[in-house]
Amino acid sequence: MARGLDSLGLSSQLHGVIGDDAPGLAVLDMLDEEGVDTSGIAVLEDRITTVKTRLLGAREGLVRGEQLLLRWDIEDENPIPEHASKILIDQTINALPESSCLILSDYGLGVLNDEGAARLIAAAKAQNVPIIADPKLTGLHRTKGVDWVMFQSKGLELMRRRLGSPTGTDAAVKLLKSNDWKHLVILEGQDGVTIHSKDADTVHVPCMLEDIRQMIGLIDAAAVAVATAISLGLTVDETAQLANAASECILTADRTDRFVLRLDDMIDRIGEIAWSLQVSKR
Repeated sequence: MARGLDSLGLSSQLHGVIGDDAPGLAVLDMLDEEGVDTSGIAVLEDRITTVKTRLLGAREGLVRGEQLLLRWDIEDENPIPEHASKILIDQTINALPESSCLILSDYGLGVLNDEGAARLIAAAKAQNVPIIADPKLTGLHRTKGVDWVMFQSKGLELMRRRLGSPTGTDAAVKLLKSNDWKHLVILEGQDGVTIHSKDADTVHVPCMLEDIRQMIGLIDAAAVAVATAISLGLTVDETAQLANAASECILTADRTDRFVLRLDDMIDRIGEIAWSLQVSKR
């Protein structure tokens, strides 16, 4: 996500933890090479750095491009030490006054705990800094009062069943009200992007792709698009358009090094969308 933000011209500050191990040091090296600010990343002894390994395969004539066959994760779900957590949250709060938005990416691995999330949200609200959250469904209680929440369509469907709602729209309305969210962004893959809002009409932008190749990095790309929209002061309608364009960049990616949103891809995709709209108007 930080690489996507930097690629689109936003100066990101990344806050988190890694282990004092080879994968952790590799993460720092890769981010440093791309110019991402890593000063907010803490290196903790005796902690395992999260590693996601994907097995991709392709066979000419049977599978187009690369297809995800298997993924396995090595991760540490234990909470980080209390003193380290406090320092991490403190330094993030200190960076808020000069920030256009705060992104909370919660994977339930012990870094963003209940107390830390509450402090961050309260501090961002005090500074009038919009908040974007990519939460686990088990961590929705850590997103109370957030401005923008990112879901994939399968996440909304799971919540619809939990809430006993007849439709996804009804579930979205309940989630917005019960969690005091302003906007809920639903990434629907080949069906496009829908934004449900607390105080505005629902906006839907259809996907214009005929072929969907993969969905790795979809939420990260859409979150980058929303952050960009916030920094530019775009409307909800315009934000939906930008999030959909970012999603389409990821949905058409056919190589692992393109699972991160890039400026060139966004420019090309927006150009293609604009051309398609001109043709349709004719």
